[in-house]
Amino acid sequence: MQGDLLAEGVALMLVGMGSVFAFLLILVFATMALGAVTQRFTVRWQAVADVGKGPSLEEAAAIAAALHQHRR
Repeated sequence: MQGDLLAEGVALMLVGMGSVFAFLLILVFATMALGAVTQRFTVRWQAVADVGKGPSLEEAAAIAAALHQHRR
């Protein structure tokens, strides 16, 4: 009786630990895949976003004048 109960407990433990291990393994691979996809598309978006960035000379002068007036 007690041997059957112990064997059933060990089997339940192995099933539980196996399912947790499988879930964590799937989670690791999903995280790695998501990181690869994100890195691949982020590089493209940054390259597109960098084109034409920055204030013009007039805008920079206006910003500098506004900061100078604010600090006085």
